[in-house]
Amino acid sequence: MAYQEVLVNRIRETLNTSLTIEEKEMFRGMCFMVDDKMCICTFDDEFLCRIGAEQAEIELEKGNCRQMVNGKTVMKDYVYVSAEDIRNNKDFNYWIDLCLKFNPQAKSSKKRPKT
Repeated sequence: MAYQEVLVNRIRETLNTSLTIEEKEMFRGMCFMVDDKMCICTFDDEFLCRIGAEQAEIELEKGNCRQMVNGKTVMKDYVYVSAEDIRNNKDFNYWIDLCLKFNPQAKSSKKRPKT
């Protein structure tokens, strides 16, 4: 897996332990599922944050992230944040809080039947 263990550990330490959290290796990194919904991922030196389309638009206007694009499809709820932009705890916690704030409204993906 191509992710920084330091970032993964920072996320682990920051997420509220009263939540139902599951870690999954996906998207070339480690994703944190909150209540069975993808919340935040880290890979290489970036975060993939699920913050919702409205908040993503606000953050994109600030210029502190970039939109997730999967092939030719713009993933409106998701943005990438560089590790450089989350070095201090204030900025780090800001992105974690945005992800957790959106999580209750996020839709969980359909479970695939096991074969």
